[in-house]
Amino acid sequence: MECAVENDPLWAYLPEPVLYQILSYFDYKELLIVGSVCKNWYNGSRDEFLWKRLFYLNFKVDPSLPNIQGNLWYNEFKRLCYNIPLVETETLTNHINEVLHVSFSHNGKYFATCSKDGTVLLWNSNYPATIEHCHDMKDFSWKYTQLSQFNESDTLLLVSGVHFGTPHSTSGEIAVFSIQDDFKLQCRIVSKPYDIFGTWYSDQLLLSGDLHWLAHLISTSVLKLNKASQEVESENIPIIKNMYKFYNRNASSVRNIMIVNCLPNSENAGQLMDIDCAAEKKDNRLERGNPLSHRDIEHFPQAFNQDYRDAENSLNRFTDDSDSGDSDFEYDKNNEMSADSVNEEMSESSQDFLSCDASEEPVVQNDKYLIFTTGFKTYTPHQIGFKRIKPFVFPKLIDPGLPLKERLQLREKRKEMQKIAPPPEPDWLDYDAVSDKFDKIDHLIDLHGHIIGMGLSPDHRYLYVNSRPWPEGYTIAHPLDPPPIAQEIDIHVIDLVTLKRVGTMLRAHKAYTPNNECFFIFLDVCNEYVASGAEDKHGYLWDRHYGVCLAKFPHDDVVNSVAFNPKDPEMLVTTSDDYKIKVWRSREKVHRLGLDAAQFPSGIEIRKTRKRSNARVYHH
Repeated sequence: MECAVENDPLWAYLPEPVLYQILSYFDYKELLIVGSVCKNWYNGSRDEFLWKRLFYLNFKVDPSLPNIQGNLWYNEFKRLCYNIPLVETETLTNHINEVLHVSFSHNGKYFATCSKDGTVLLWNSNYPATIEHCHDMKDFSWKYTQLSQFNESDTLLLVSGVHFGTPHSTSGEIAVFSIQDDFKLQCRIVSKPYDIFGTWYSDQLLLSGDLHWLAHLISTSVLKLNKASQEVESENIPIIKNMYKFYNRNASSVRNIMIVNCLPNSENAGQLMDIDCAAEKKDNRLERGNPLSHRDIEHFPQAFNQDYRDAENSLNRFTDDSDSGDSDFEYDKNNEMSADSVNEEMSESSQDFLSCDASEEPVVQNDKYLIFTTGFKTYTPHQIGFKRIKPFVFPKLIDPGLPLKERLQLREKRKEMQKIAPPPEPDWLDYDAVSDKFDKIDHLIDLHGHIIGMGLSPDHRYLYVNSRPWPEGYTIAHPLDPPPIAQEIDIHVIDLVTLKRVGTMLRAHKAYTPNNECFFIFLDVCNEYVASGAEDKHGYLWDRHYGVCLAKFPHDDVVNSVAFNPKDPEMLVTTSDDYKIKVWRSREKVHRLGLDAAQFPSGIEIRKTRKRSNARVYHH
């Protein structure tokens, strides 16, 4: 074609209709090539109607969907082809066991990985990625690290892990490391169950959890606010504060907690609404993927009794109780929590936050949502709970109350009084009778399936949820026998302003484990894309606007977690049971690094499969 133009300059002056008819025969690669022939051909090759047609021919996009407002079709095609992370620039093999999670710092300079080898690694994200720090948490009797999260200023790293213990233990712990201070360990906080994970509430405060059984299949989840720096000058300076106590039925509990900034228009969105109605075995078999959700429920009686024994031996005391002797849990002969001790525990509500000096500055100035997974019909997490948190003041001092001797005397007197006239035992199975002892959940969304992961959009507007749906018309005969779950994983999109499900569910990735072995598959969201792991040995990438799958990222085993660089969406990290961390960068990013993309492995682009027609008619 180039030679023809040189030999016959009339080619450069073809009438536009004729030129466009010729250009309509080319695919996108050929169109870019012929655009270099001359100025007229270049202008013709950038025609919006041509690229709109090519866009819908190549990508599995609903033709009724418009392009992103203000974007040219040529630029959209380039974005989905040239600017998505696709080239495997690095394969990191420093972990010696399954890699369960990856997270990025907000400034994009670092990412952290957690693994079943018990270590947490902090990486520099520059090419090529290198290890900045490493810490082996097995020194603290951790079985493995399972999740990490950077605080707002990227000065601290929260790491969640699982303790060594009995096969059915659900005990976990949170550790906080100082990135500025040579990865020094700042504090350790017990958290139960381990897959409540923990999360940052503010730059220096984090949330942890505790679980206490009240009766058969009934428990309470207690959420606590903790200072990241727990070195204080006085024992009267609090470092922990109870926030909420939620009632759990049918062996469910609060898990996978998140904190989200409330947007200005969501003032009325958090009102109370109705529920949407529409172990590692003793043979030490290999446990795949992330820690199993609700592993203790498979052997509920053992777990139930073990939790009581654990609580009797090492129950955390609430540091802001004026009478610390009365904050201990007491158990009757049937191993059920006594009414008196529970009433004392439950009497302290989240309103205590507001009892401080009003002249003091709140911890944060804006409202936040506490988001978590929970259950109602069965123990598996099939609901998303929302609780609005108003600004509050963290107390600066604890009222020491009575001297220890007087507290002990008062406690003995209460015990004597209980022997004479024991208080009535609450009927924990009757929620209406005990509801005043618990905090209310503002809103619940039932996804009618097993929730295995959640991710938040950068603007805190949308929540993306990985869920394996239950079959149509499912029934639940017993809470410990949930319905079978599908192999397909749905991604639900929830608007956090209206608290409604919106948009199209994204579906391409799969999982194969049954209900009692189902584990977390983490996903991540940036401004343009959504990415998720899967059990089919691939990570997946979708476009947020068009809702289509764009690429797959191959591994040799389950892909547990994915994460975008917040400052560079053209960089994605995937982690897998194959012990590998893979770093994927876009073709454009690889070119800017001075690398040859052809020399690196590549992900799998997902395009429409079509036969090339012999004739095409193009109408401008």
